[in-house]
Amino acid sequence: MSLQIARVMADASVAACQKEGSTNITVAVVDRAGDLVLLHRSDSANPHNAELARRKAYTARTYGVTTLQFRDRTVTGEFVGQRMLSDVVALGGGVPIRIGNELVGAIGLSGSPMQEVDEKCANAGIAAAAPLLK
Repeated sequence: MSLQIARVMADASVAACQKEGSTNITVAVVDRAGDLVLLHRSDSANPHNAELARRKAYTARTYGVTTLQFRDRTVTGEFVGQRMLSDVVALGGGVPIRIGNELVGAIGLSGSPMQEVDEKCANAGIAAAAPLLK
């Protein structure tokens, strides 16, 4: 995951959230190892959003599913214990990034009033970078 691609994703994610009326956005992009490549904070972002965005990206990368999917599958049952792992968070806004079938990183957003909006904006960021993900 290059810094250039991460920047394209972050800028497009913030722009998508602004269209949704959310301006307090923080975006984190992690690489295939789950390490932070980029953290982008809007001027008015809340302090806790940086940690949540990073953890959402890390969770999406770790499990290879959106954090909304992770949230829903770990409510009860055999996977509930996964919520106890360090740096994992069961809140929507994290989306894995793939080139073909290969998982190469993830993006996490925090700051909009709804987790579904965070995820929608994350997907917009990935879509904007699609031509570079080859």
